[in-house]
Amino acid sequence: MLRITVELMPGGRLQGRRTLATADIGRIRSGALADYQIDMEEDLLPNPWSGMFQDYPRWSASVWDLVARSIAVALTGKEELPPRPVQPRVPVHLSADRTSYVRLDEIPEPTRSYFAHNIRASTRPIIDEAPDPLGCAYSWDWNDFLAGLR
Repeated sequence: MLRITVELMPGGRLQGRRTLATADIGRIRSGALADYQIDMEEDLLPNPWSGMFQDYPRWSASVWDLVARSIAVALTGKEELPPRPVQPRVPVHLSADRTSYVRLDEIPEPTRSYFAHNIRASTRPIIDEAPDPLGCAYSWDWNDFLAGLR
C-alpha cells in the first residue's frame, strides 16, 4: 500500500507542521495489469473520495504516474483531471444597517468548509434579514480569505 500525506509546514519549517490530507492506494489485484483502490481524506472536509483504478501496467512508469492517475479516478471516476477550479462567485449583500456581508450557504463546497474553518474565531455579523442570521460573515473577511491574507 502507498500512503501519500500532504503536510503544511509554516515558513518551510518542520516545527508546527500539520497534516492536511492523506491518500491510500492499495493494490487489490496483482499481475502485469494490476487493479488499485484509492481512498482520500482531507482534514476539513467531511466526505472522503474513493475510486477503483483498473488494469494499470505495473512497472511501466514512475510511481508518481500511478499516484496522479489514482487521484484523478477518485476525484472524477475517470482517468482524467477534473476541470481546473475557479474562485467561487459569491454575492456580497448589504444589510439594512449598511453592513457588507456574505452568506455562508451561498459559498460552494469545499470553499465553504475552508472559509468557515478560517473564520471560526472571528467576529461575525448577525443579519436579521438573512435566512440564517448567524450564517453570515463580513465581506472584508471573505475578500481577505480569497486574497490569501487570512
